[in-house]
Amino acid sequence: MATTNDLKNGLVLKLDGGDLWTVVEFQHVKPGKGGAFVRTKLKNVMSGKVVDKTFNAGVKVDVATVDKREMQFSYMDGGEFVFMDTETYDMLNVSRASVGDAANYLLENMTATVAINEGNVLYVELPAAVELLVAETEPGLQGDRSTGGTKPATLETGAEIKVPLFITTGEKVKVDTRTGDYLGRA
Repeated sequence: MATTNDLKNGLVLKLDGGDLWTVVEFQHVKPGKGGAFVRTKLKNVMSGKVVDKTFNAGVKVDVATVDKREMQFSYMDGGEFVFMDTETYDMLNVSRASVGDAANYLLENMTATVAINEGNVLYVELPAAVELLVAETEPGLQGDRSTGGTKPATLETGAEIKVPLFITTGEKVKVDTRTGDYLGRA
């Protein structure tokens, strides 16, 4: 158990009969009149649903035990992703639902953080930015500049992002794994 004073981004709480929620944002509020409270934005670990919840200051909340392990993505087995623990070399099958949007930027041999609670995989977390090859995009034209527009590009993982007009097929680009935004050339 912890209090609302211990809340921080990324903390996993057990609320409403055992559902697991991740703290996305939190803000301590001390109004001039009345008691202090904590305003939070919580994301359901399983469904991805985001809700706003307010706690009175000092209230006890149940914190879930989450084991985060560095694992390496090995291969696809049917519809599941197979990860290998980098310390014990144990293999772990992870469902597509647990991998979520990370599947758009995941390549073989890429290292990711896998969060596990009571033997169940909660989510897979990639580094903030990854370098991927542009598999296909329309050719650039003379005069295209970095301050111009954007065009769609398909990455080697199959994900589609918007890139500047000067990017060509075969180039490596940096992509933000949280938003899917182009960050620059690699």
